[in-house]
Amino acid sequence: MQFCPNCANLLVVEPNQQNSLRFSCPTCAYVKYINGQLRQEVPLIRKKVDDVLGTEESMKTAETTNLAQCPRCGHNEAYHFEMQTRSADEPATHFYKCVKCKKNWRE
Repeated sequence: MQFCPNCANLLVVEPNQQNSLRFSCPTCAYVKYINGQLRQEVPLIRKKVDDVLGTEESMKTAETTNLAQCPRCGHNEAYHFEMQTRSADEPATHFYKCVKCKKNWRE
């Protein structure tokens, strides 16, 4: 995308008289002729994603429960918290992390 240096509007591509293309501003009289191929690479910036179950430090202060059995090792103690992940009329999602093997699961 190219922007007009005079009025900051988005430039549109249109043909000119020499069978080539040019950028022109739809608002003012600015024209920029295209000589050759234009290419601009823009790096993808990924969002930082937070760990849903938190860090190891936050798990030390989380509640534990004996009512959930780990699907990997069968241990009966897990860190537990619940979060509303869907619409308000749906039940909350329960997240668990095994105290013994650190497996994460949800119900």
